[in-house]
Amino acid sequence: MQQRASHDIQPLIEQRADPFIYRHSDGYYYFVASVPEYDRIEIRRAQNLEKLVTSTPVVIWRKRENGILSANIWAPELHFIDDKWYVYFAAAHTTETNEGLFDHRMYVLENENDNPLEGSWMERGQVRTEWESFALDATTFEHNGSRYHVWAQKDPNIGGNSNLYISKMSNPWTLTGSQTMISMPEYDWEIIGYKVNEGAAFLRKGNRVFLSYSASATDFNYCMGLLEADADADLLDATSWRKSQTAVLSTDESISMYGPGHNSFTVSEDDEETLFVFHARTYKNIIGDPLYDPNRHTFVTSLLWTADGRPDFRGSVAALARFLQ
Repeated sequence: MQQRASHDIQPLIEQRADPFIYRHSDGYYYFVASVPEYDRIEIRRAQNLEKLVTSTPVVIWRKRENGILSANIWAPELHFIDDKWYVYFAAAHTTETNEGLFDHRMYVLENENDNPLEGSWMERGQVRTEWESFALDATTFEHNGSRYHVWAQKDPNIGGNSNLYISKMSNPWTLTGSQTMISMPEYDWEIIGYKVNEGAAFLRKGNRVFLSYSASATDFNYCMGLLEADADADLLDATSWRKSQTAVLSTDESISMYGPGHNSFTVSEDDEETLFVFHARTYKNIIGDPLYDPNRHTFVTSLLWTADGRPDFRGSVAALARFLQ
């Protein structure tokens, strides 16, 4: 690793991309992320964020030797639903691409044990959507009595890599009813290198709900956008969602932060603050395919809010950099 200046932001956990941190009712923080080898899913837990750094990861699942679920295990998320643990992740059957796209699909694991580091994990199978096409970055949330699934997928009839979709769920591995596209890459900052919308994360604040997401290629052009809707709106109606016209977080060379994105949200130990979790690199120039550069690191900072009640991602990261000076 290269030396960092005192004003640069410092990662919490190195070489972990697509980070997801969940604070459970047992008082533990649980951490999952993409590992550089893309070959397994591991969970670590600790009673505070700092101890996550040194806690021993437990491997709960490994990729198969061949066929489906055998390549590029990406972006796991850990959720506790109806007294069971679920991991959502994306997997392919080959590292080869077809017209620039991998062949990922979304899958679900289930564990009934109180402690997800123990017990057995059952493969619940693929989350089926309207198309058999490139699909990844599943997340789920409960809102106003319904469970929703949001993910990124390639529509065979739309140019580009992926758009964002939402659907209700009849159980933690099955979609039900209509599937609605709520965002597609359209602005200049969303289509650099590739036309990408992916990595959605749900957040509610007062009378609004938000979905942050990531866009463009995974090098220094990777960045974040934001969707918002009224909390009482029909979330399956695309017109309910309003989209930021500019990126809400992007590369900032002044603090050595390159390609920030694929975030999640968690809470502070006292439940008083929302915490912003994301990955980024600390250098710009990458040799080869950026997907295989291991140095996307996990960062965590308190989430600040703008005067008009929206997440202030730039301000949150700037505050983290100032804190380190």
